[in-house]
Amino acid sequence: MVFDKSKNSKDERDDQINPARRKFFGAVAAGAAGGVVAAAMPSVARANDQTAANAVPLDTVPGSPATIGPPSAVLRLDEIGPVPADEQIYVGKTGSDFMVDVIDTLDLDYCAVLPGSTFRALQESLINYGNNKKPELITCTNEDIAASLAHGYAKVANKPMMALVHGVVGLQHASMGIYNAWCDRAPMIVVVGNTLDEAGRAPAGAEWDHSAQDNAAIVRDYTKWDDQPTSLEAFAMSMVRAKTISTTIPCAPTVIVADNEMGEHELPGPEPYIPSLTVDSTPVGDPASLAAAAKMLVSAERLVILADRLVRTQDGMDTLVALAETLGAPVIDLASRLNMPTRHPLNLSWAGEDLLTKADVVLVLEPVNLFGALHKYRDWPDRTYLQVVKPGTKLISIGTQNLLTHANFQDSGRYQPVDLAITGDGETSLPLLLEAVKQAGPKDASARAAMLKAASDKMHEKLRQNATYGWDASPISVPRICAELGYLIKDEDWALITPQDFQSFWPSKLWNFTKAYQYKGNQGGFGVGYEPGASIGAAMAHRDAGKRLSVGIIGDGSLMMNPGALWTAAHHKIPLLWVVHNNRAWHQERMHVQRMADRHSRGITRTTIGTTMTDPNIDFAKLADSMGVWSAGPITDPSALKPALQQALDMVRQGQPALVDVVAQGR
Repeated sequence: MVFDKSKNSKDERDDQINPARRKFFGAVAAGAAGGVVAAAMPSVARANDQTAANAVPLDTVPGSPATIGPPSAVLRLDEIGPVPADEQIYVGKTGSDFMVDVIDTLDLDYCAVLPGSTFRALQESLINYGNNKKPELITCTNEDIAASLAHGYAKVANKPMMALVHGVVGLQHASMGIYNAWCDRAPMIVVVGNTLDEAGRAPAGAEWDHSAQDNAAIVRDYTKWDDQPTSLEAFAMSMVRAKTISTTIPCAPTVIVADNEMGEHELPGPEPYIPSLTVDSTPVGDPASLAAAAKMLVSAERLVILADRLVRTQDGMDTLVALAETLGAPVIDLASRLNMPTRHPLNLSWAGEDLLTKADVVLVLEPVNLFGALHKYRDWPDRTYLQVVKPGTKLISIGTQNLLTHANFQDSGRYQPVDLAITGDGETSLPLLLEAVKQAGPKDASARAAMLKAASDKMHEKLRQNATYGWDASPISVPRICAELGYLIKDEDWALITPQDFQSFWPSKLWNFTKAYQYKGNQGGFGVGYEPGASIGAAMAHRDAGKRLSVGIIGDGSLMMNPGALWTAAHHKIPLLWVVHNNRAWHQERMHVQRMADRHSRGITRTTIGTTMTDPNIDFAKLADSMGVWSAGPITDPSALKPALQQALDMVRQGQPALVDVVAQGR
């Protein structure tokens, strides 16, 4: 039975249920009473003959053919034999239908799912009772892809997705994607199926192996909150709370363990209560502390602004630009988000160390690893650290990092003292800081801005020159890949949907990023395998926001971790371009092994062992083609790169995913 969710309210859907279901299942019950369904039948043909006698007219079953027998009975006969005469057939609203009503209230557009028996009733209700709308199910081939997809979507859409995972094993698969989202402070609602009651499990097999007393314990150290409701009313409260907690800054994943028994039975009585969703306010920096910071900023002679996981919206970027221009201050974008337009004359991200060594005041906005940003180190057996800023430099921080830390995992980085630490959301606090700066009477910044513009021009010219080195080399240079792709999309509304870390940030060095949505940062926890799923989630959000052109440069190692994402993109027709940075290695790890071999005076000739993907080489174009994604490559001739990218982009503009496999240099 299909319910038109777009045209019918929850109450109207409830009214839809009983007449059709009762007539339909009444026919099943009548057949069972006469021995039709319950009798031992030697063949499916016999079942079809007998169920035809109990056919139900079209007008009683919306969406059915002209006549129909009990399809569940036929299916059961085909797979496992006849339906027992005493099997319960529900004719009213089920617990899983109510669970869909709860999810309805949370404004969730999508739900990433790999099917599993522990949530079979909920999945069926999402499909039929919910009509596969809000949320629409996005079919994934691995729960890590499902979690990563939700992660990428949340950062672009600024709202969470739901991921539906199966029991212990599904949550174990999803754990890497959840951990990345935790480190990246991205919201996500993970619903985990479970069979809590031992007495309700099958005597042996998967229902025991895939169930747990405390399933959420698997990911509790890197989620914000979890619950295991044991009633439908508790499920309603838990889901609403999960949405509120997940989206209250600092954001992070939340987990609800849903017992399958709740969904599989008919509602026993009046519907449980669904509480209204509460939207919490965003924590903002203390006004007195912001005023003190403003006085320090306007009195600085060599101010530097470090921006990290700061900007979520265009308003946030615009306010940062206004603050930098008011103070005449250079901005170093640490790239956990796109914070500053890359071609703005005050964006001197690639001259950062020189600026920091001369700074007398440093303002740090939403720092992720402040110690790492202010120090450089030598990777020797006894690692040594050197502070980049000079002694006496005043440090001001605004952020929410300390509002959400756990003891076990070390994503907070090494402790770094600051002179003025302001707790509050950086983006929300920026307008108040800007106003406080204006009231503090900033100095004329024109002379300093002119000096910084000259430094910016010099920096960008050097970057362009560096990009030309090895231009015609094969394997193809990474700067050429980025330059060719950037040129082809420069006049369109585009977004980069993959991290840049392993491409040495060449897109940011060469492309003109002007909008906050054009780049949303890296993996968070640097877990390999993030990009395939996250890029799909980001592309979905960009498509929904106005058909932006989504492009990504994805590592070969990352794609091989979760190649099934190719099928998901093809199946759901997600328009995006993957350019595979195919250096045929886990290149960073190869460099680590080379360093160790050199340090141990053993030479580097054998460091390909366990670090490369050769013999045989992987043909990513064939892999993509096998899963329904348009593909080209492997491209080894630099002159063939641009035509292949043009063809691929044409496919994306037509609403399809495409992939270009480029055999490339390491970085």
